[in-house]
Amino acid sequence: MALRGCWRYAGVIPRLLLLNSEGVHVACLSTRPLGSLPNTRSSISDVLPTKWSIRNLSSTTNTDVSYDQLKQDLAGRTAVVIDVREPWELREYGTIPGSINVPLAQVDAALQLNPEDFKERYGGDMPEPADKIVFSCLAGIRSKKALNTAALLGYKDVLHYPGGWQEWAQNEQLKPN
Repeated sequence: MALRGCWRYAGVIPRLLLLNSEGVHVACLSTRPLGSLPNTRSSISDVLPTKWSIRNLSSTTNTDVSYDQLKQDLAGRTAVVIDVREPWELREYGTIPGSINVPLAQVDAALQLNPEDFKERYGGDMPEPADKIVFSCLAGIRSKKALNTAALLGYKDVLHYPGGWQEWAQNEQLKPN
């Protein structure tokens, strides 16, 4: 029932997590801004049933990981680090050692694969929904989008490294290839 209600608003509310009165998460993703559809209202509260509340996934908790935290997670193997840059970017600039490359456009489908297919396609173990996942990119923009996608798919401990490859290379004193 709640999911059916959510799809009614698809295309109207961009990247929001909707909670019904029972606290059940109902996700609606859209690339269209509110008010861009014919006959839509200008306020999100005008669009949603009154029993739902709205939460932006990226602003509810601190989802950022520092360089030092990322180094500790990599050294202790306590997180799966997924780099969402394109393969050519990794070849040109470099990679964070121990990270798995899953381009941003493939994150949604990749996190829904079975573990064997994920490993074959991306060369690393697929994270479980309860695993700590840290997304990285060049400068923290795409990793934030990947974080939201993973959270909507039910992954519980998702973070992103806002400094991305640029900060990593600077701290590691690396030069592009």
